[in-house]
Amino acid sequence: MGVSAEINAITRTIVGCAIAVHAALGPGLLESAYHFCMIEELRYAGLQVETRVKVPVVYRGKRLDCGYQLDLLVNGLVVLELKAVSAILPIHEAQLLTYMKLTGKPIGLLLNFNVPLMKSGIVRKINT
Repeated sequence: MGVSAEINAITRTIVGCAIAVHAALGPGLLESAYHFCMIEELRYAGLQVETRVKVPVVYRGKRLDCGYQLDLLVNGLVVLELKAVSAILPIHEAQLLTYMKLTGKPIGLLLNFNVPLMKSGIVRKINT
């Protein structure tokens, strides 16, 4: 499955927003600070942002609310998982991929703000 030009444009804008937030705040804050600033920056860039989107688990045909939530959903297409950790671990990537699978969203970005340069804190995943 290919990624459309629209989705690529959205992810480029998201990355630019993350870089702007990181440039303004730097590393070392709690994830919640980056979360609220990303909402503002994404909306300022003209993107639609949903926050704390519930992700149900379907088991035996029944939708169960297990307490999972996407950090941010941008333009109804791109899942954003925000972190402020010393290193991205495989479990963080697995979390993003699982959220993408459960929601059927085509692309996700894992953004870790606890890095010296934001570009080294970005992981992009495509739902295959």
